[in-house]
Formats: sequence, C-alpha cells, structure tokens
Amino acid sequence: MTSETQMAPVSKKLIWTGRIISALPVLMLLMSAAMKFAKPADVMEGFEKLGYPESLATGLGIVEFVCTALYAIPQTAVLGAILLTGYLGGATATHVRVGEPFIVPVILGILVWGGLFLRDKRLRALLPLRTMNDSSK
Repeated sequence: MTSETQMAPVSKKLIWTGRIISALPVLMLLMSAAMKFAKPADVMEGFEKLGYPESLATGLGIVEFVCTALYAIPQTAVLGAILLTGYLGGATATHVRVGEPFIVPVILGILVWGGLFLRDKRLRALLPLRTMNDSSK
C-alpha cells in the first residue's frame, strides 16, 4: 500500500537545474557584497543617490554575505532564502522609494525561491505544484 504523501523520485536534471538557477543569485549577491566591502566610487555614488550613508556599506555587505552563505549551504538554504527575501524586499522598497526600476531584486528573489524549490525535496513537499485534475482529489 502506498501513501499519497510519498513523493515521486526527482530526476537529476531537475536537481541540477535548481542548482544552476540557485547559483545565479548567489554569484550576483556575492559580487554585490564584495563591492560593498571594496567601496568603489560608483557604488558609493549609488549609496548617496539611494539616500544611504557610506558608513552603512560594510554592514550591508556583511548582512548580504551571511544571508547568501546560509542560502548556499544545503542544510541552511531555507533559512538563507527567508533572510534573502527580507534583504531583497528592502532593496525593492529602496528602489521604489527613489523612483528607480525595482525589477532586479524581484527577479533575484524569484530565482532564490525557484532554484531552492527545484533542489530541495522538503520545500516541494511543503508546496506541491498541482494541476487542475489534482485539485479534485
């Protein structure tokens, strides 16, 4: 007898697709954190334009790095995704506040959760995708 809660085996292609999708925001966020540590003139001009003092760059870089590292480690990926959602939500709000396009942090958030969904069977079990035929069961 099989239980309806048992999950079908997941293909290696699906898992690797999730890993690749997850790698994209990880690389972008690590580069962003590194830029906050290096403090080149362009980045500091961006901080000024967004209304943030230069003194916050290192702290934000640390937060961004830690959240991204937690996301990159499989055992803490869900916690990292939750923290990155908050971080990227703040970035989105900042861009909305100054009237700039905010699509980049939104896309990064989608990639964070999409990649995690594909590579983490616990998340797929928690949020199963259903077809129209599945909803009647």
